[in-house]
Amino acid sequence: MYDERLTAPRSWWLLPVGAGLSLGLILLRFGPVPGLIGLVVGAVAGAVALSGYGSARIRVVQGSLVAGQARIPLAALGEARPLDAKETVAWRSVKADPRAFMLLRSYLPTALRVEVTDPADPTPYLYLSTRDPQALAAAIEQERARTATVTPPR
Repeated sequence: MYDERLTAPRSWWLLPVGAGLSLGLILLRFGPVPGLIGLVVGAVAGAVALSGYGSARIRVVQGSLVAGQARIPLAALGEARPLDAKETVAWRSVKADPRAFMLLRSYLPTALRVEVTDPADPTPYLYLSTRDPQALAAAIEQERARTATVTPPR
């Protein structure tokens, strides 16, 4: 199967340090102890926020595509199209549809666009930031083929 965690780049972990320093400097005017508490609280809060942002996962399991909090059956999905860096920027900006489901991470240069074929769903497509769009598309097709052989059509 396929399982990818969209972790933030290592350089982004300097942001919690900056948040801690900022809060520490703000509270330093009240004394060294509040300044130290602000440093620790700011750094921890920034680290928790960044960890939460980078905890989004994309998985293909048991006939479904799980992207963040969304779970979509593969039967409701159409073509999975890998996007290169140029197309990724276009589909997250000028070509974007406000009805689309987007699991967007700006630090990832590539993405996968998956059509939604369910007529009851107003979502036209899924836009999923990923480090390896070809592998994700292949996993979707492989799981779709596996599911089709296991579950005969009615």
